[in-house]
This record gives sequence, structure tokens and C-alpha cells, in this order.
Amino acid sequence: FYTTGTTGNPKGVYFSHRQLVLHTLSTAMTLGSLDGLAVFRSDDVYMPMTPMFHVHAWGVPYVATMMGAKQVYPGRYDPNFMVKLFREEKVSFSHGVPAVLQMILTSEEAKTTDLNGWKMMTGGSAPTLGLANEMAERGIHFFTAYGMSETCPILTVRYLNKEIRDLPMKEQMPARICTGIAAPMVDLKIVDLDGNDLPHDGEQMGEVVVRAPWLTQGYLKEPEKGQELWEGGWLHTGDVGSIAPDNVLQIKDRIKDVIKTGGEWVSSLEIESLISLHPDVVEVAVIGVPDERWDERPLAKVVVAQGAELTPETLKTHLQTYVDSGRINKWAIPEVIDLVGEIPKTSVGKINKKLLRASQE
Repeated sequence: FYTTGTTGNPKGVYFSHRQLVLHTLSTAMTLGSLDGLAVFRSDDVYMPMTPMFHVHAWGVPYVATMMGAKQVYPGRYDPNFMVKLFREEKVSFSHGVPAVLQMILTSEEAKTTDLNGWKMMTGGSAPTLGLANEMAERGIHFFTAYGMSETCPILTVRYLNKEIRDLPMKEQMPARICTGIAAPMVDLKIVDLDGNDLPHDGEQMGEVVVRAPWLTQGYLKEPEKGQELWEGGWLHTGDVGSIAPDNVLQIKDRIKDVIKTGGEWVSSLEIESLISLHPDVVEVAVIGVPDERWDERPLAKVVVAQGAELTPETLKTHLQTYVDSGRINKWAIPEVIDLVGEIPKTSVGKINKKLLRASQE
């Protein structure tokens, strides 16, 4: 199948039957043994909210089939229909990208449906704090996973042990939206620009590189790009992250999405997450645009809640509070904040930052 082409042209990746089996076994082991809280078991009702062509729905249908779990397939994105299926088929476990989960929460059916107890694995991109808070308020038990088309895809899942689950929900949030811990048989580390290993201290940031038995060996009919992918014997994800002493990975951004401004690297994901905390924001995307003086500057596209009165200046004031508290530096506040009706998505529901950048050229 093909990559989504979020940061470049789609590329063909391929896997052997053995690789798919190994990924299935590792994923089943991971989801079924999370510190005494089995997320996905044979008595669950499973409904994917990612299309089958998106890394074979993250490989989870194979897990469901292996376990004999009931499976419900909704077809194309229709948030109202998916909520109706959740209610009528008693769905208990699903997974999807943040944009689709946002559609679910704002659908008409969701307004009159009790979503409490729905177990939800999020991935494809990082959930914002605003979305995480909304899911928690509706009683959705959510956690994050991380991977990419080239990795079959699951590499990490965020374990929520009893110590974390016993905390007040607000204090759980940083852990819940963290990228996660490597799944069984995944070897993962971060490296600098020269390929040198970086310490797992939660502070140093580098490119995430990985090895596992089920990773693609290259790109279809593009051997040179395959060699770049596997430079040094490790698969290069193109993601920038840090690893804490307890081995929890936190993705900071895609290398191509990091904004280089004023001599600093600014995470577009961090800005998006903070903007999303404003109660009148429905959705947000941040990109870097060329700037003669500062190299790049952040630009934000924001979808405002229906009926709300929100201005770019109000959002800048909102972000200034995080500058004052030391959460972000002043370079992170976008000079331009566009209020838009919608934000373009890829075929699998991810925010299409490649298209957003092209529209600014």
C-alpha cells in the first residue's frame, strides 16, 4: 500500500506475510496486557474509524480476527452514522486520527448519546490538549499510539498504569497525550544530525530511529529512497522527539513541520495544542512560512466554534499567558492567525500541512 504523502509524494511500502503476523502478535500482546487494564479483549466489540487502506486500519483488524472479537465496519466517514453504530452495536473499542474524533464529538448524534466507557486509541497525529479534555469530559477512555506506514504501523503505545489512572483526570493529561512506550520487539532510540545516540533524559531532542521485525525494507521501485530510509541500519522516521528516563517517547514534531524562527526550533504541535485550549476553538493547524528576517514564522489556521466571537488578537493574548508562564517563548506566537471555515485533510483524515504550505507560496 502507499503512504499518505503528508510531507511528500506517496510512496509504496510492502510487507511479507511473516511481518504482518509478527506485528499482529505484538499488537495483541500490547493491547491485552496494559498493567492489568486490558484495552482490547475477545469480548470487546471493535469498530475502526480509520480506513482499511490506511496501513490496513493500523493492523488491528488482524488482531480482532485472531481473537474472535465482533467487528463493526462503518464505511466512509460519517460521524453521525459511526455514533449510531457505537450505540446500537455496543461498540467498546475503536481507533482513529484526532480530526475524525473531533468530528465524532461535535456530531448531532453525539449530543444525545452517552459515550462513557468507549475505549479509544488515537494516532496519526498528536491529539491536542483541547481534544483530550473533551474526550475525558465525555467519559472516553483514550490513549495514544504511534507509528507510520513504513512500520506496519504500531511502534509505541502509551501505557496508563494504576498510578497514572488514580490521578485526577487533569493531572493525567500530560501522560495520556504522550507518544508512548515501545511495543514488544521494537528497538527505538533518538539520534542527532550526525547519527550519534542521544541520552534518554527527557530533554535532548533528536530524530527517532527504530528497528523491529516487521518494518518495510524499502520503497517500491525507489531503491535510493529506501537506502535513505535505512541509513545506518536503522529506519529513520523523520520525527523529532525525546525519550524520558522511564523510556516514554514524546514526539515533538515532524522534521519538516518544525518551525525554525529567531534561532529557535518551535514545535507546531505545541502551538496547536495551546491554541486548542481556548474554549471557542474547534480545530487548529500551524505551519511555518518563509520570513526574510527570521527564516520562518508560525502561521495558524483556526476553525472557530459556531456562534462564537473570536479574533486573532484574542488568541494572541491567550498564547501570551503561556509565554509569561515560561511554557513557550515569544517566537512561538504566530504573527498571522487566519480564522477559516475548515482545514484541509488528507484521504485518511490527517491535517494536510503540505497543502497548507503550498497555499502560502
